[in-house]
Amino acid sequence: MRTTGAPGSPTAFSSVLVVLDGLGDRPHPATGGRSPVEAATTPHLDGLVRRGASGEVVVVGPGVAPESDAGVFALLGYDPIRDSPGRGVLEALGAEIPLAPGDVALRLNFATAEGNGAILDSRVGRSLSTNEAAELARGLTDADLVGDLGIRAEVRATVGHRGILWLSPASGGALSPDISNSDPFYEKVGGMGHARRPENPTILRTEPLRETPEARRTAEAVNLFLDRAAALLAGHRVNARRALGGKRIANALLVRNAGALAGRRPMPFAEKHGRPGAALTEMPVERGIARVLGLADEYVGPMGADRDAGYRERAERTVRLLEKYPFVYVHLKGPDEPGHDGNALLKQEIVEAIDRSFFGPFLSGLDLARVRLAVTADHATPSILKGHSDDPVPLLLVGAGVAAAPPPGSGKFGESNAAKGSLGTRKGSEVLELLLAPAPGSPPSA
Repeated sequence: MRTTGAPGSPTAFSSVLVVLDGLGDRPHPATGGRSPVEAATTPHLDGLVRRGASGEVVVVGPGVAPESDAGVFALLGYDPIRDSPGRGVLEALGAEIPLAPGDVALRLNFATAEGNGAILDSRVGRSLSTNEAAELARGLTDADLVGDLGIRAEVRATVGHRGILWLSPASGGALSPDISNSDPFYEKVGGMGHARRPENPTILRTEPLRETPEARRTAEAVNLFLDRAAALLAGHRVNARRALGGKRIANALLVRNAGALAGRRPMPFAEKHGRPGAALTEMPVERGIARVLGLADEYVGPMGADRDAGYRERAERTVRLLEKYPFVYVHLKGPDEPGHDGNALLKQEIVEAIDRSFFGPFLSGLDLARVRLAVTADHATPSILKGHSDDPVPLLLVGAGVAAAPPPGSGKFGESNAAKGSLGTRKGSEVLELLLAPAPGSPPSA
């Protein structure tokens, strides 16, 4: 037995929340008119469906297509609008940027755009290497593009086309996160990003969201930085090499979801839910969430070339974390990217790899009488849409204290059966309640 629960308590159990990033999908012609999830061969997840209970989750709310950070905050039992410090701060904390009071951080994408600001590719064809992005970031930082405004601007590359814009006031007082996005694919709502699908995406001018001198100054600085950055990127040697190689060039920046260090952090996970926990994450933003909420940080980093080996490693690390912590949150990025790229077949392949090489090893020898497992998603990324949506996502609950209640008909893991499941349609904030609820026969809380 890999987990023992609390000493002396026969009903004690450990809990695991596995979040499959962007899992939810819709029927697609490339996968035979089924969703990539339902088309995937998933014997391990199907077996869990037959042993547990299913339902679906409206992660944040009707009509809201959340970003991953908002979805995860909701799934961990928090209010993403009230409790999140913002995507920029979470990314910065995950990248170990030493933010100070008065600083502002924004999530950044290197992108490809025309001279009029029309966006050709918000991810540079998903071919910009992390090393190339780091070289571009150094050039932008060294240029001191808004130093004349008394603001130091640093670009920190993270993974591929992703990065962070970190603004620090050298003079003139604190900056404000109360500014809009230049990225037209996301709207800022409080501390949360809401995905959008503009028909003709164009880089936006950032605007103050509050009429304060600090917000106006910050918006002005960001706009000036983006203008000057575009001129520098156009002539950068990285882009010259990419152009010669027939690749899209990273000649524009999209920034979104500005944040600043909050005076009050959200209640730590252990205090809120009555048990300590750990997080196994692949990307800086999820690592930042773990740090903000006080979860032990097990950062495995982005997936390498050998997908199956990567998922086996993640399964092994999850097992080791369960030996130390009564709660483990696992975030697997895999399904989201092919959803954004409209590649339903690749999404199907990744779901199959997760079932085969994560759930297969993870479940081997696991005593589900002593472990309760929830499998869900932080949002849907339908391949047919190439972006996030507000679609409900599957929820599977199985293990300690969960009676078998498979949906009628096929025991296949996927959206259709989830919609027919005994758990019904739940809010994202209810997932932790289901996962941590006392098992039948547990003694009452002290």
